[in-house]
Amino acid sequence: MSIVVTGATGQLGRHVVEALLEREVPAGEIVAAGRSIEKLADLAARGVQVTAMDYSDPDSVAAALRGARKVLLISGSAVGERVPQHRTVIEAARAEGVDLIAYTSIANADTSEMKLAAEHQATEALLREAGVPFALLRNGWYLENYTDQLPGALAQGAVAGSAGDGRISAASRADYAQAAAAVLVADDQAGAIYELGGDEAFTMTELAAEFSSVAGRAITYQDLPAQEYAGMLTGVGVPEAFAEILADSDLGIARGDLLVTTGDLSKLIGRPTTTMAEAVRSAASA
Repeated sequence: MSIVVTGATGQLGRHVVEALLEREVPAGEIVAAGRSIEKLADLAARGVQVTAMDYSDPDSVAAALRGARKVLLISGSAVGERVPQHRTVIEAARAEGVDLIAYTSIANADTSEMKLAAEHQATEALLREAGVPFALLRNGWYLENYTDQLPGALAQGAVAGSAGDGRISAASRADYAQAAAAVLVADDQAGAIYELGGDEAFTMTELAAEFSSVAGRAITYQDLPAQEYAGMLTGVGVPEAFAEILADSDLGIARGDLLVTTGDLSKLIGRPTTTMAEAVRSAASA
């Protein structure tokens, strides 16, 4: 009987496997499943079970979940294809009779109007309809979404968006991974819904101020109309459909869709969450 981490070749999935090992889950009881298993060779060397799995290949999904006791379903990266992919994993988990399937949804999924939330909302509905024991990990944004912008902001002297004065409860991937691991090793998690986000929310203006602090010069926040922001993103090579989703997500931030005040994340991980300032300073030093 094992704990299966899907999407383990992605950044969040790898963090979850590491977090399970830190919690002294025996390596042989962890299955790291993903498409590019060559990326998991180091985990295999430490005794973690490694298996190839593609959300779009039902046979590979069924094989990866064979003998599973608990499953972490990390949402797929292919926007527009997630619902059928997630259905494949949910059906395999139900057939296997798992004790729990934990799903990485989106913050405030039941009320969010963001376009990006639609597939998460549909997946949550699939879980309810399937009758499989499940827990919802409604993750907010990653701090890395913003720290990855630091080089561009330093080069341009500005960071852009359409979020207005909306507050973002972002946290690090490692924080979210620790929370997922905590849920996977705990008992009686069926039916649990966690709204997960950083303890200290921030605005894009405050992010720019922190960028300024580490840069030693002024970095401004340019708040743009959503269509103008989407056009700017496509101009630097972001695919048009994804650029529109990013701009729409910023409008969601302006509405408060990514503000989380539950404190669930810090409670699960047993410590304060990583702050935006800490993440920016770490990214700058790297």
